[in-house]
Amino acid sequence: MRKQHTNAPGKLPSLEGEIDEGERRFRSLADAMPQMVWITKPDSSIEYHNQRWITYSGLTLEQIQKEHWWSLVFHPDDLQTVIDRWTSALHSGEAFELEYRMKRASDGVYRWQLGRAIPVKDANGHIVKWVGTATDIEDQKQAQAAAESANRAKSDFLSGMSHELRSPLNAILGFTQLMASDSPPPTPSQQASIDQILRAGWHLLELINEVLDLAKIESGQVSLSQEPVSLAEVMRECQGMIEPQAQQRGMRMSFPRFDLPCFVHGDRTRVKQILINLLSNAIKYNRAQGTVEVTCSARTPERMCVSVRDTGAGLPPDKLAQLFQPFNRLGQEAGAEEGTGIGLVVAKRLVELMGGAIGAESTVGAGSVFWFELRSTAAPQVTTGAAEPAVLAKAQVRNGASPHTLLYVEDNPANRELVEQLIARHTELRLLTAVNGQLGIALARTAQPEVIVMDINLPDISGVDALKILRDDPATAHIPVIALSANAMPRDIEKGMQAGFFRYVTKPIKLDEFMDALNVALAFARVNRRQ
Repeated sequence: MRKQHTNAPGKLPSLEGEIDEGERRFRSLADAMPQMVWITKPDSSIEYHNQRWITYSGLTLEQIQKEHWWSLVFHPDDLQTVIDRWTSALHSGEAFELEYRMKRASDGVYRWQLGRAIPVKDANGHIVKWVGTATDIEDQKQAQAAAESANRAKSDFLSGMSHELRSPLNAILGFTQLMASDSPPPTPSQQASIDQILRAGWHLLELINEVLDLAKIESGQVSLSQEPVSLAEVMRECQGMIEPQAQQRGMRMSFPRFDLPCFVHGDRTRVKQILINLLSNAIKYNRAQGTVEVTCSARTPERMCVSVRDTGAGLPPDKLAQLFQPFNRLGQEAGAEEGTGIGLVVAKRLVELMGGAIGAESTVGAGSVFWFELRSTAAPQVTTGAAEPAVLAKAQVRNGASPHTLLYVEDNPANRELVEQLIARHTELRLLTAVNGQLGIALARTAQPEVIVMDINLPDISGVDALKILRDDPATAHIPVIALSANAMPRDIEKGMQAGFFRYVTKPIKLDEFMDALNVALAFARVNRRQ
């Protein structure tokens, strides 16, 4: 029989030795860890630091048990943040983590640390200790800074390349559009040449846009504004844009009817871009007198799928597997159809960024089906707002009898001449020009134009700086300023609108888009003048 151990009467079993042994084991383990480890009492007084902390800080336990030791180890810029966060934790009793810089005793260098602290509570929920760690994250911080610097450099390069490519294209496409709409009209031979120039120019612009789009996506610089997107509205707009292309080839298109509202969660502009790409490909690589069928279905209650079916030649399995490779046109390079081999790659990246999926099925001789799916969502709340100012603008400008003065600030002679010829066709408009920012500001003050069109890259000051000077001057603060620039990256447009431009129009100029922006600005100026 096993011998039973009993305690002396009236004496409770002691756990002191057991607790001490557990504490010793913990401290032995903590001393072997690469992280700094510390323990405090509930009132934050230091009880223990492991050897790593003592070696790193160069302070003994006796030193850190005194007041004002914090300023000896924490970076001056981080000291107050650390104190505030620790004070808040003591009051709330909640765990926390915080990044801060801490001085290394061996060389006096401050290195980034990730500090974590958790409370240790007894059976009644009372805090008996705080246990914390500090992990060196200096290398990760430096890598992050280097990556951010590289991304900024890449972004600046992309923006600069976009500007340099778009500037000459602006002159090519702008003057060609003017020639096409000249009076008297071009001869049939001239018109054929004009059509070739425009076709090549717009194709080159498409290539530039898609290459830059892909580069932005790959570098993580693309920004999405995700919200409920009506598939019915998107398809209606895409149908209006793409059907003329299909009719020219004698193709029949069909789009779904939406008896009930159907919304997906995504970026509206990007959803249109994806669908236009699939529709354009379905037309380009279809057979003569073929069909394009667009359908929409709920694959699951949470996912909505849009499919585009064509009656083209179809793709064998080996080519189907290469669909989403950049610059791979699957043997169509020598064909009659123009393409970049980038559109599907961009579409795939965009769909995935919006949390969706994209794919294709194909049968040789029967055609292909390209599809993408996005998350379903509820319709947005409808609010009643003011009428769109563009409607008011067009009515006011067309009915106005007196000429309106427009100031164009642009150093590129070809761009100035293009806008001069465009404005010359509108008898209700009078154009003034300036070749740099300072002259533009001076002319704005003396001539008091109703609208200013401003290039961004000027030889003396930037268009953004010129805008700030105009806004700060009471004599010109009321004048709407439209940016007209080859800086066409989304971040450029966002920065321009944040700077205070009334509208931001990109080059190459699309005449209708430019005149619409001008109409809105003129209407705005007229309303302001009446007030």
